[in-house]
Amino acid sequence: IESLEEKAQPFIGIEDNLATETVGRIQALEHLAKMPVLRGNQVELLIDGEATFASIFEGIEKASEYVLIQFFIIHNDELGNELKRRLCQKAAKGIRIYFLFDEVGSHDLPASYSKELRDAGVRIHSFQTTRGSGNRFQLNFRNHRKTVVADGCVGWVGGHNVGDEYVGKTTRFKGWRDTHVRITGPAVLSLQFAFMEDWNWATDERLSLRWDFAAAEGSNTPVLILPSGPADVVPTASLMFQHAIHSAQKRIWIASPYFVPDDGIISALQLAEMRGVDVRVLIPDEPDHLLVYMSAFAFFGRMLKSGIEIYRYTAGFMHQKAFLVDDRAAAVGTANLDNRSFRLNFEITGIVLDRDFAGQVEDMLENDFAHARKMTLSEIEEKPLWFKAAARAAYLTAPLQ
Repeated sequence: IESLEEKAQPFIGIEDNLATETVGRIQALEHLAKMPVLRGNQVELLIDGEATFASIFEGIEKASEYVLIQFFIIHNDELGNELKRRLCQKAAKGIRIYFLFDEVGSHDLPASYSKELRDAGVRIHSFQTTRGSGNRFQLNFRNHRKTVVADGCVGWVGGHNVGDEYVGKTTRFKGWRDTHVRITGPAVLSLQFAFMEDWNWATDERLSLRWDFAAAEGSNTPVLILPSGPADVVPTASLMFQHAIHSAQKRIWIASPYFVPDDGIISALQLAEMRGVDVRVLIPDEPDHLLVYMSAFAFFGRMLKSGIEIYRYTAGFMHQKAFLVDDRAAAVGTANLDNRSFRLNFEITGIVLDRDFAGQVEDMLENDFAHARKMTLSEIEEKPLWFKAAARAAYLTAPLQ
């Protein structure tokens, strides 16, 4: 670790064009992440599944030493089998492949899927929070991270899992809206470090990987990789969101498919609106989780009365996890704005401190708002009493959702 910190020194810091008051705020995030902001990166915004998996598959194809791959859900469908085929091909060429999946998230993945990869030379392993046969009864403390790293040089992180629905091939929803990012540069080593820790927990094996810090050509974007999980001393993911909300001076826009905030988050959003911040929350219009959908109606009224704008995405299921702070910072990752991500799941978020990238996220979210309906207070107030009672009861179960 000391050697890594020494190698990282030339890349630690933020861009000069960020406001000076940002420095203190960044220090708080670095403390939460237990990792530094690293300059010298190039970041590409990947909107929806086709762009994301085209980029990931290209990265796998170009890998010359190893590929680290980790997803919460792997389906044995067309996309899942295309990933398997490509990994088997790379393993046959002598490229080391390390593959982690969550045992509960991928509960329906047949043993034959893993066996075929193993037979091809891929090191594949499930992430088990409770070792031994009792793990199948442990539904909490899931590894919800979705990352890929190629040769320690290029990495991907975001909301996509591996399944046909993530590339829009779904019969339940009319579309699937999600976001990933591709990172080239020193921050990839932070993604790699988080994967290495997860692999070590799952297998008791320490991986031999590349740890050379090299800047991306033609770009100097500062990036912070922020892992979070139930083993943290503080609720890292919750504090990350609260920090972003309190830091906002112009706007805080948040997209989260599962939105069940605690009182701390709601209060932070209300205070942001009171000081003139443009506060917008984007959630799905059509849910895939009934309790989460019902729970939201227990606090929507409070938020709408405060002037917070809530948009419901109508062009399919909205699964991205992203936020935008003013015009200087944006984040894409795996953490939802709910209790499970705050306290129970292992998550990871890429925070990009760059005005150009923030502008791209602004354009992306503006387009999402254009494909969403804005909620009104009457929509809440006109619900029947039985619905309001059910919503409150569902909200009381939020710690279990």
